[in-house]
Amino acid sequence: MDTPEPSLRVLFHQAKKQQEGLDSLDPRSADFKHALQSIIDNLEQCRNLIRDLSLFSTNEEVEDISTQDLQYLTVDCLLAEVKIKGYGEHRQVSLQDAAELFEHFLTRLDQYGLLGTSDRKLYERYLEQRSSFRIVSSNSPEEKRRIKISRFQEEKSLKQKLQYLRDESQKANVDDETIRSLYLAEIAFLVNKAFSSLDMITQELEILSQMRHAEPVKPGPPPPDQRFPARPESYSERLDGPAAMAGLAKRGGPLLSPSGKPLQPFTLTDKRTQLRQGVFRAGHNLPTMSIDEYLEEERRRGGIIDGGGNANAPQPEPDEDNMEQVDAATMKAREWDEFVEANPKGAGNTLNRG
Repeated sequence: MDTPEPSLRVLFHQAKKQQEGLDSLDPRSADFKHALQSIIDNLEQCRNLIRDLSLFSTNEEVEDISTQDLQYLTVDCLLAEVKIKGYGEHRQVSLQDAAELFEHFLTRLDQYGLLGTSDRKLYERYLEQRSSFRIVSSNSPEEKRRIKISRFQEEKSLKQKLQYLRDESQKANVDDETIRSLYLAEIAFLVNKAFSSLDMITQELEILSQMRHAEPVKPGPPPPDQRFPARPESYSERLDGPAAMAGLAKRGGPLLSPSGKPLQPFTLTDKRTQLRQGVFRAGHNLPTMSIDEYLEEERRRGGIIDGGGNANAPQPEPDEDNMEQVDAATMKAREWDEFVEANPKGAGNTLNRG
């Protein structure tokens, strides 16, 4: 005996219950992917049953829809929300499918007159700018801020109304009008979320399109490190080379004059002999001159300044018989005392004040 297919009511409530528990799962886990696909399958069956049963028609008003069937107006929106939660290699296709479902959802609500004035303007703008739709079309920061605050307050108000109606619907002997108001509040809340999702989908599709058309970057040689300038092949880190041993004043100078006269002592040797001599040398750089020789060389190069001023010399005491000098010294000391009293220690430190 064949098992009867579940009804529209069972499939719809099962999908909504699964969707509520989807946020508690890890999006990278296999359980999340399995639950996501199960919700999609249930909502797809709901769409097929709605179409087969012809629950909605463009020739009727919203008052003609029964309270029980009113909740099924949200199937397209719920399915679109589930599709945008899946990330995989077919991400672009999922986003495009979700955008079409959101559009079907808004179109049906517009046919029944369930879109408010501001939502209808957004819907018309979306139909004109599907590939570049933005909730905030203005570039003015003040206008963007005003619209974001307005939509945030609207969403907050819808959540509060929805929670109140849900609490009322759980009471005993709830009337049909309360249930109908609950379904209409859910529709209004999903309309607000639908436009936000369409804004996000448009931006993400633009990014994916740019990534697809971007030319692949070919790996090339690494750029030269500017911190380390190019050095000749003869460069060496050793400080006690043959030129350094000849003395500080002649380091790096020519060995012979133009007439062929030696300018500094040198030894003719081959590379092997030079390496052999460096095997048993000291592990540190040996001094090439004494301290006195170094100071003399620095003085010759102008690195030492001799002499100095009289800034540290003791100041002469004023002559007590010279009343003008005594009065001037007294006035100077008095002015200094007044300055110290008017400017206590630490008065100018404005950084560490509490």
